[in-house]
Amino acid sequence: RTMTQIEQIPRPAAGLEVAQRWLPALLLLFVGSGCAALIYEVVWFQLLQLSVGSSAVSLGILLGVFMGGMCLGSLLLPRYIDRGHHPLKVYALLELGIGVFGVVVLFAVPVIGEAYTRIAGTGQANVILRALVASICLLPPTLLMGATLPAIARWVEATPSGVSWLGYFYAGNLAGAVAGSVLAGFYLLRLYDMPTATFVAVGLNVLVSALALLIATRTPYAPPVRLAEHTVGEARVAGPGTSLVYVAIALSGLTALGSQVVWARVLSLLFGGTVYTFSMILAVFLVGLG
Repeated sequence: RTMTQIEQIPRPAAGLEVAQRWLPALLLLFVGSGCAALIYEVVWFQLLQLSVGSSAVSLGILLGVFMGGMCLGSLLLPRYIDRGHHPLKVYALLELGIGVFGVVVLFAVPVIGEAYTRIAGTGQANVILRALVASICLLPPTLLMGATLPAIARWVEATPSGVSWLGYFYAGNLAGAVAGSVLAGFYLLRLYDMPTATFVAVGLNVLVSALALLIATRTPYAPPVRLAEHTVGEARVAGPGTSLVYVAIALSGLTALGSQVVWARVLSLLFGGTVYTFSMILAVFLVGLG
């Protein structure tokens, strides 16, 4: 097909031309979503510290399961959620689900931790049990967290302008995450308690979900027509070295999260293994990413 023919392919109704005025509102949604996510992470670290025990091993498991769950969520959403659903409605349901699991984790971790203290031994069995506890607690909500950005990506057209807004969404999510880590570690958990911090995060999830549903009612959506259906011959072919790009990105993530665990260990020797240290490391780490 010629470029003129490709440009004439129907675009989704909720394209950038229609949705342009709502993009700043979506940016605010991602700020709130990121803030809630990091409040949860700090609270969960405190929960595991009290119920399971805190060490470099448990911190590594916490971060690994948290990031791994988000990775799986971003991969599974395109496979199991049909593109015909309005992306903002999907996003709203994901936020509500995160809030529900946030409450479940708050009450489930102490119960699991009590069972852990009765059956935990030493050595490798201890490490496996820590991994199991962290996985049970964190995997369901982090799966939903990881699916939020792909859901919004469906709503934004794959144009240079749309891709740039996805970058803004990610940056806004990181900005909210920095605020959430500082808010949870230095205010909510210092003056109040873990239930209060959790319910603040749940409130943010509910607010973000309600706003997403409101925007969904004002922005019509039609699933995009796949370009492959309008092309003759071979579809898009990956260029040489594509697999090496994924390897390079994976190694970058490996060194970044490994460094975070090492820094947490070093700073805990200087300032103590407290939630303040963990919040400070998260905040600085996320500022750098932003």
